[in-house]
Amino acid sequence: MKEFMLLIRNEIDHQAAWSDEQHRRFLKQCEEYIDDLTRKGKLKLAQPLVREGKLVSGSLGDWRESAFNESKEVIVGYYHILAEDINDAIAIAKGNPEFQFGKTARVEVRPIKTSEDATGFMYPTPKDSR
Repeated sequence: MKEFMLLIRNEIDHQAAWSDEQHRRFLKQCEEYIDDLTRKGKLKLAQPLVREGKLVSGSLGDWRESAFNESKEVIVGYYHILAEDINDAIAIAKGNPEFQFGKTARVEVRPIKTSEDATGFMYPTPKDSR
């Protein structure tokens, strides 16, 4: 199994018009999605991200901080998954509840580099996820 990161992108205010009931249904679908991936041994981590924060740019002595959400689209959460290959990871991404509750969601599917071939360095992972 290979590791992939699913970066969930959506408009920052895509839930603003949702009723409390619709929001509860969405959260329930997310819980079921997470439980299903966990049962199948395909989930390492999953967390939503708060829609506030800072973007840091520049270099030593010339740092800039700005709002991270200057565009309409933000990363609203991530899933660190295990998949056979990129096609399996894409199939997992297509099952994400964000797609069932709106039309602005996008999921970036990215392979995770776990080690450096040149040096053999292994990137750290949470102790309970390996």
